[in-house]
Amino acid sequence: MSDRGVPLGRREILTAEAMEQLGREIGAQLVAGDVIVLTGPLGAGKTTFTRGLAEGLGVRGPVQSPTFVLARTHPSLVGRAPLVHMDAYRLGSAAELDDLDVDVAGSVVVVEWGRGVAEELADEWWDIELERPIGGGADVVPDEELDADAPRLVTIRHMP
Repeated sequence: MSDRGVPLGRREILTAEAMEQLGREIGAQLVAGDVIVLTGPLGAGKTTFTRGLAEGLGVRGPVQSPTFVLARTHPSLVGRAPLVHMDAYRLGSAAELDDLDVDVAGSVVVVEWGRGVAEELADEWWDIELERPIGGGADVVPDEELDADAPRLVTIRHMP
């Protein structure tokens, strides 16, 4: 897997639409076997990013958080790889992720909350960290503010 035009580095994303656009740009570059590990706190934009990635990949939606089902498969509408959108938040180990029996080689796999669990899915992957700055040092953001447009910091690394 090469970087294939996926924009590496750190950038500030100001709106949900800009987060989806970043996802679209990256999704257009992905192929079967690519794994994306998404990390970030609640409300950072992981599912918003994945929604854009799905559009760029050309898969059937809607893309919603897979928190309660652990994994959703979105088939391609344009003859490309399907998207498997996973949530590892409630998983305790890579073995539990493996038990889901996902066709990693034949799909593009996005794993939310996947750091420390999903890296064993592939020899190489993209590690994408989304940060939602919060004011006052508090770790809790009111529910009504989770989806509000506010700057997010996105760091994209290609991990061998």
